[in-house]
Amino acid sequence: MSDSTARIPAELAALAVPISDLAPYHRNPRTGDLTSISESLNTHGQYRAIVVNRGTATGRPNEILAGNHTFKAAAALGWDQIAVTYVDVDDEAAARIVIVDNRTSDLAGYDTALLADILAELPDLDGTGYDQDALDALLDSMDIPSVLSAETAEAAGDKVADEYLTWGYVQWGTIRVQVSSEEIDRLNAVHAAFYEQRGTDAGFGHHLLDAHESRKEQEVA
Repeated sequence: MSDSTARIPAELAALAVPISDLAPYHRNPRTGDLTSISESLNTHGQYRAIVVNRGTATGRPNEILAGNHTFKAAAALGWDQIAVTYVDVDDEAAARIVIVDNRTSDLAGYDTALLADILAELPDLDGTGYDQDALDALLDSMDIPSVLSAETAEAAGDKVADEYLTWGYVQWGTIRVQVSSEEIDRLNAVHAAFYEQRGTDAGFGHHLLDAHESRKEQEVA
């Protein structure tokens, strides 16, 4: 079984054709990230067919209109087959399909906060097209409210402001501050030591503040 056969799901298997039968679009204005596409193919396989023009009217048989970079990445990975759906259009229609396929991607946007939440919930970023630097840049681009509605938790019979860490943020009371992944790692280590010593998170925010004030006093001295 070839690698491409293993990477094409059963639902698309009937659409598989030899890669050697296909040709990239002769005037594709789009540049693509072959590294990310290759990673996706390795991780997920081919989850949608590329679109190929039979070329009766253009004189260019089996020319790819949508999925040129998927085709190139698959070929570079050594695939010998790829799933295809066919159209048979003239030069003008072919050009329009190529352009609109690229343009609709350009015009699309993201709910940045939702995207960041989804990425942060994944166990890793493999096959997403994102790495940790890209995710950090995404988080850095977000508008972060400096003051949030206070939440409360029961502690020793009294109502106290929640103090907790979340990926990318530290919140103490009603204040939320964005921090880097390196700072989160350090804070998590401090938090783990605090919790192991006391068996509770209560007072962690005050502990951080006290440590900060102590360092400032030492610097002045």
